[in-house]
Amino acid sequence: MGKKKINIAMIGGGFMGKAHSNAWRRVNEFFDTDFEPVLKVIAGNKTPLEDFAERWGYEEVTYDWRSVMERDDIDVVDIGTPTYEHKEMAIAAAKAGKHIVCEKPFTLTYADAKEMLDAAEKAGVVHYLNHNYRRAPAVAYAKQLIEEGRLGTIYHWRGAYLQDWITDPDFPLSWQLQKDKAGGGPLFDLSSHAVDLARYLIGEPEAVTAVNKTFIKKRPLPGVGATAFTAGTGASATEFGDVEVDDASFAVVEFANGALGSIESSRFAVGRKNYNYFEVYGSKGAIIFNLERMNELQYLDFTHDSKEQGFRTIMVTESDHPYVSAWWPPGHIIGYEHTFVNAFNDFLNAVAGKGTVKPDFHDGAQIIRILEAMRKSSDEGRRVAVSEIE
Repeated sequence: MGKKKINIAMIGGGFMGKAHSNAWRRVNEFFDTDFEPVLKVIAGNKTPLEDFAERWGYEEVTYDWRSVMERDDIDVVDIGTPTYEHKEMAIAAAKAGKHIVCEKPFTLTYADAKEMLDAAEKAGVVHYLNHNYRRAPAVAYAKQLIEEGRLGTIYHWRGAYLQDWITDPDFPLSWQLQKDKAGGGPLFDLSSHAVDLARYLIGEPEAVTAVNKTFIKKRPLPGVGATAFTAGTGASATEFGDVEVDDASFAVVEFANGALGSIESSRFAVGRKNYNYFEVYGSKGAIIFNLERMNELQYLDFTHDSKEQGFRTIMVTESDHPYVSAWWPPGHIIGYEHTFVNAFNDFLNAVAGKGTVKPDFHDGAQIIRILEAMRKSSDEGRRVAVSEIE
């Protein structure tokens, strides 16, 4: 008996559209889900999508995303658009009874996040926020070690997410540098990942003390078709606009369980292309993860005799490590794109009623709340309790 078809409407054909499309196509090649994903329609704005649709196997193209919500033959709406479009699309999808995959950052404000969550909960649909780094086997194994008590009482979290793609002063004022479209700079784009991992591994942040900084205050206006990493055509060398978001964000984080942490994010860390890194220190041990070596987890067992202590490298490629049994034999590493496949397997299992999938819109709302607390702390020069954001 064949699998039940589940029809996907992907909104957005850029970087995330490619990553998500690959995952939908590959998920049943490695996992055994209850569904056969069908790439039914790719939706976007004025940027041509016909070549994208042909490459990835979408049956249809539309430039009216609202029409997708009205269709009875669409089961899942996958939102891979810029942040400022997430709220309207997610609420429309929920009201139409569609299951939802949404890219990060979740949305622009905590108030918007609560509306999105409320709509999804009222509709009773499965809602998933794609913080895909939870699905790196080494990160999931770090979670397992912590839950098994191998690190003992957790004392410290150190998280950093560093990039360098806007260090050139001539880089244009793309939507990622406009507050009404992005919410924040690396505070929203990168710290959202670090906050998600901190909540996943350590627990709930209770208060933050942060400093945000904008190094380049004005930038040239972008051209037509500008993306996250390109100026577009006809970019202006004479007209400039104000940069409205942070270029770097550093925060001290106090967790409700007593742990103390730090989260730093920057787009001005020269030489860092996608450096997602964390350290966790506890009474019995410590772990270190670096996305640039994503199949490895550094682990120190502090219960060993002092003359035998030291960080050792665990290659997280054994079949009994999280997710790995679906992939290759031991020692054969996986990559960035596989985290999306792992995530969509979990999402489809949730749609089938086989457990839940996290992070969801509850987590998304709390992440935005914490990020807003960080911004408030920087703006007001003081420690801010997360509960102050309402």
